[in-house]
Amino acid sequence: MPIKDQLKNFVRKLSEAKPSPAAIRDMLRSRKPQVRYFLDDGIVPNHPRWPLVLYRRALIFPSNKFDAAATIDALFASNGWGRSWRDTIYDFVHYHSQSHEVLGVARGNCRIEFGGVKGRMFKLSIGDVAILPAGTGHRLIKASKNFLVVGAYPAEGTYDECTDSRDRIKAKRKIDKVKRPRMDPVYGFQGPLLEKWQSRARRPNN
Repeated sequence: MPIKDQLKNFVRKLSEAKPSPAAIRDMLRSRKPQVRYFLDDGIVPNHPRWPLVLYRRALIFPSNKFDAAATIDALFASNGWGRSWRDTIYDFVHYHSQSHEVLGVARGNCRIEFGGVKGRMFKLSIGDVAILPAGTGHRLIKASKNFLVVGAYPAEGTYDECTDSRDRIKAKRKIDKVKRPRMDPVYGFQGPLLEKWQSRARRPNN
């Protein structure tokens, strides 16, 4: 998201109640990741090696003591993923060529397309987390009225927004240079993401 949205979220976080690390651990659930690889479709490059990683119901919110968005935000920040924002998702195909992105659903549900128009649609609900390697196309297809997502980025990388097919050739060179994050945004140093995003990983044939 643009810097103005990140600043808006920063101001909000100064006054809201924040869950403790122990409280976050109580809401966190161990989940086996779902992974999905997407090919370059001639418009959206996607990532040449690394898959989309999806954790279903990674967070359970048992009470109203802490706001779900604040909890997700704090979890991401504790694992080194910052510059966060809270909003919906753009309803046009876009991707980031210089940064990875994580999306955590804090409220409601949605149908989102990953991988570009030739990709695949997923339904995401509260507590689900999707981690997008640089280059992964995404757009919102449909959402509940109360839908809210928390987005964040690892320290490595710079936010950009690619929407034009003419960006693709230059974007591909940038995507391949984006470093693997130091930590999984949900499970930290022990997270499955670090195994799925190995520097020498090769995508399976599909």
